[in-house]
Amino acid sequence: MAQWGDAKLFFCFLFITGCCTVTLAEEPLVCCLSVLTDRTVPKHVVANYHEQISGQGCSLDAMILVTRNGVKLCAPVNVDWVQGVIEHVDKVRAHCKKMNYKGKRCTGIKP
Repeated sequence: MAQWGDAKLFFCFLFITGCCTVTLAEEPLVCCLSVLTDRTVPKHVVANYHEQISGQGCSLDAMILVTRNGVKLCAPVNVDWVQGVIEHVDKVRAHCKKMNYKGKRCTGIKP
């Protein structure tokens, strides 16, 4: 009878350890390994963006442009066309916020 008690205690400990491991696990980091250098991305295709900073888990600085379909494209940070895309996205997001994210222009734009 004592053997079953030990087994139950062992499996209980194993279960709790497994739950803690899953809870404390970090989400894998997705990094840009290269950036677009030979082409540009049309402004109207991009719905969102965020910056990747080297030294925070990734090896190079990049601007991650997210298209209206959810595709992520890596672009160089300090290039004129990228800054133009960022300004355009900011304007569209402000417009869509006023319009309650409704309308054709706000397709793929999220709050």
